[in-house]
Amino acid sequence: MGEMMNRLPAPGRAALLAVAVSVALHAQPRQQQFVDRYCAACHNERVKSGGLSLAHADLSRPGAQPKLWEKVARKLRTGVMPPPQAPQPAEADRQALLRQVENTLDAASAGRLNPGRTETLRRLNRTEYQNAIRDLLALDIDAASLLPADESGHGYDNVNVSELSPTLLNRYISAAQKISRLAVGGTQTSLQSDTISLPADLTQEDHLPGMPLGTRGGVSALYTFPQNGEYEIQVSLMRDLAGVVSGLRTSRAHEMLVLVDREPVHTFTVSRATLGNETLNEKTLQTRIRVKAGPHQLAVTFLREGASLIDTPRQPTASRFNDRRHPRTAPAIDRIAVTGPYDATGVGETPSRLRLFVCRPAGPDQAREEECASTILSALMRRAYRRPVEKTEADKPLAYYRRGRANGDFDAGITMAVTAVLTSPEFLFRVESDPKHVAAGGAYRVSDLDLASRLSFFLWSSIPDDELLDVAAGGKLSQPGEIEKQARRMLVDRRAHNLATNFAGQWLRLRNIDAMQPSGNLFRDFDANLRQALRQETELFFDSVVREDRSVRDFIKADYTFLNERLARHYGLPNIYGSRMRRVPLTPDSRRGGLLRHGSVLSVTSYATRTSPVLRGLLVLRNILGAPPPTPPPNVPALNESTMAANLPMRERLAAHRSNPACASCHRTIDPVGFALENFNAVGQWRDLEVEDQPVDSSGALPGDKEFRGIDGLEAALLRRPELFVAALTENLLTFALGRGIEYYDAPAVRNIVGGAEKDNYRFSSLILGIVKSVPFQMRRTEHQ
Repeated sequence: MGEMMNRLPAPGRAALLAVAVSVALHAQPRQQQFVDRYCAACHNERVKSGGLSLAHADLSRPGAQPKLWEKVARKLRTGVMPPPQAPQPAEADRQALLRQVENTLDAASAGRLNPGRTETLRRLNRTEYQNAIRDLLALDIDAASLLPADESGHGYDNVNVSELSPTLLNRYISAAQKISRLAVGGTQTSLQSDTISLPADLTQEDHLPGMPLGTRGGVSALYTFPQNGEYEIQVSLMRDLAGVVSGLRTSRAHEMLVLVDREPVHTFTVSRATLGNETLNEKTLQTRIRVKAGPHQLAVTFLREGASLIDTPRQPTASRFNDRRHPRTAPAIDRIAVTGPYDATGVGETPSRLRLFVCRPAGPDQAREEECASTILSALMRRAYRRPVEKTEADKPLAYYRRGRANGDFDAGITMAVTAVLTSPEFLFRVESDPKHVAAGGAYRVSDLDLASRLSFFLWSSIPDDELLDVAAGGKLSQPGEIEKQARRMLVDRRAHNLATNFAGQWLRLRNIDAMQPSGNLFRDFDANLRQALRQETELFFDSVVREDRSVRDFIKADYTFLNERLARHYGLPNIYGSRMRRVPLTPDSRRGGLLRHGSVLSVTSYATRTSPVLRGLLVLRNILGAPPPTPPPNVPALNESTMAANLPMRERLAAHRSNPACASCHRTIDPVGFALENFNAVGQWRDLEVEDQPVDSSGALPGDKEFRGIDGLEAALLRRPELFVAALTENLLTFALGRGIEYYDAPAVRNIVGGAEKDNYRFSSLILGIVKSVPFQMRRTEHQ
């Protein structure tokens, strides 16, 4: 209904609104009886349960109280209210009231647009900065080593990014200086040193993903060498707490390779004889190699010997990194230090220089050099600032160019000017300013250039490419059909993988998996290899839904997943071999498939020693069902497990929360959802028995639904009401797209997007297109005076 209202002229919207109000008035007595019978006992001025009173709510005019009635509508839609222990209305009556409230709210919203207000200044967060540098300068950097982590708001780290403290500004300046030197390359005057470190719990006894066949362990990383020259490679090996090299248990020699772009450039022999003894430093594991400037795949690994039986009674697991529990059977690489350049001989044509130097000075004449510098900087600024630039805007970077040129060559001047561009607020901040002709609190359409930035940072977490920028600069992006054309083009671009790594990583809390440390006593087979495979399974699965434009219902239940041998063994699935992640079809009776069966999701919602039905239930309610429970009351004590017998099943342990009146109202909703996932242990493996071989009780329930059992029942319950999951996913995507939390006035837009997607079988692209065409995405509210 909201979409139809938006297409009507103002008189038509007013007429339709009058009809909606008339219908609401006609139905009001019956719907008021519903409220009086099922809601008023708790939501009155005296009790005011949940801080909500309906005593003064006007059911005949929900549009006059949108904040209140949107809250009511959400509770009714998700089945959270009335609570499970209270008398329940007939489903037909619930739906009738819900339709009346939502239709009236949608009609009122269409007649009085409120697109919300994004921040005027939004700093590029760490991920956006890294991607922008990649697309701007053809340079891959590790922003995590240059900039601090960003704070999250509403679950996403692109929300609370409006401030730039002096300390953070200094980090951006330092990053810009390093990046400009790497991009230009020709002004390196001193040695630089970088370290590539490996996780301490990485098992290196076998072949690792991305490494050449016939090798074991090691690391391969894309490294940018700033100049042609020699670079010193220093390899360090893993050691135990006593400083002894791990895995050197015999006199056997191990061949270690240094490779550049998968070609061997040096070989080390690692043995007790070559190292002197197990505690000496690795001075013998040092060499110099000559490399051309630019990005190269640098790898250090061991030659793999013939297969042998290495499982022993002491070490019956696949993980080998802890010398007390599961010792290494062969030496492993800890880190690689790269220092250089020595004997530099220039820079050549690197991808960064090809992207940056759109012209070359015709000669050493100063005027010609400055003319070329101005051309280079104007092209760079247009892409960096995400808009056309005036000729005079290049004056400031040109001043930095002249300072650099006075102390060096043309490249030195360009390096200093690039630093100035990368530290400009025009690059570091996305700016959306209110037009002067719109009244305070009024709604307006954002400019085509701002819309282009919204689109590219949503789908790519990066700057617009040349095609999108050209369309926006020509004023064509807001024309009918153009934004859909651009969005579809961008979804099939490789940069849309950002949705799997960045959006899904935060929506499903996958980022937390790197900090997850399950108990080594209980889960001896858990290591960095498994942690990486768990995360990749979910990212590849999410990306497949995006790439193949599948229905988002596949997120709930699917007949395939992505596995390698290590992860398949963890799941108990046979006949999967090798370290490469690949798509694997699943049988109907498989225990794997949808996101809630993924070990990554199950692990990040567990504790080190046990599952957490509370954390799992919260994830499902907030991010999957769209029915977040209220914030816990203050001073509610945490569950004290020290007072409980260790052999109690999880359901009995959490009974203390449900018996506490301060906790019961929420935990009666949260816990049953989490209990449905109890067949999966704390690292996502299937189990039929829990403590002391007691059968797992996985019976559970969703708000507003009947009781079910296990993951099959949970998935079936979610798919019985797919619009709830699709709305929750839409709200999360919209939060990520806008960089602000979803408010009550966004609800009509969400319903419109979900309704449109339903007609297209809830395909992923239908959600994306609905979002980019929506009022909150294309419009903005001016600031109130």
